Amino acid sequence: MPESRPLSIPVILGTNRKGRMSVHAARFVSQLLQRREGVITELIDIGQLEHQLDDNGQGTGDPRYASCMARADALVIVAPEYNHAMPGLLKHVLDSCLKEYIHKAAGIVAVSAGPFGGTRVIESSLPVLRELGLVTIFWDVNVGSVSKTFNEQGELLDPAFVRRTDKFLGELIWMARTLRYGRDNIPLS
Repeated sequence: MPESRPLSIPVILGTNRKGRMSVHAARFVSQLLQRREGVITELIDIGQLEHQLDDNGQGTGDPRYASCMARADALVIVAPEYNHAMPGLLKHVLDSCLKEYIHKAAGIVAVSAGPFGGTRVIESSLPVLRELGLVTIFWDVNVGSVSKTFNEQGELLDPAFVRRTDKFLGELIWMARTLRYGRDNIPLS
């Protein structure tokens, strides 16, 4: 059954480092989402947000980011693995919202220069996302040895990445629809 309003699923590029290869994965996932019927997306580069460090909690956030999260039905977090965890700035950005995330789906695309494909960033991020009120899906996308998946210009080198990402997005969209129905129709008791 088609929905009257499209699902909003932004992609968050979770690093601001120069030379970041994870930008290629974020752009690719965003392009695949744009092709999905009934879905709108935007790429949010945390390096382009206005960050405040002189406040706490939601007072640190960029109002544009908070507004996007309020509209979102789900989100994709593209997170490189830095020392077994998500980048500190990504954690700071995620912590700038709370009520905007409640009962919304989240999926992680983990990026690593090494062979483990960001497995440890996924593992360490799941409790954080749960605490924020997000509902994580059970499919993840691991981009190990990212330079073998994308070249320096962002061109895809590994066609298997398309199948894995499509499966991930299918699960995310299903969960986003299910949770939207719940938020819209089922009161919390």
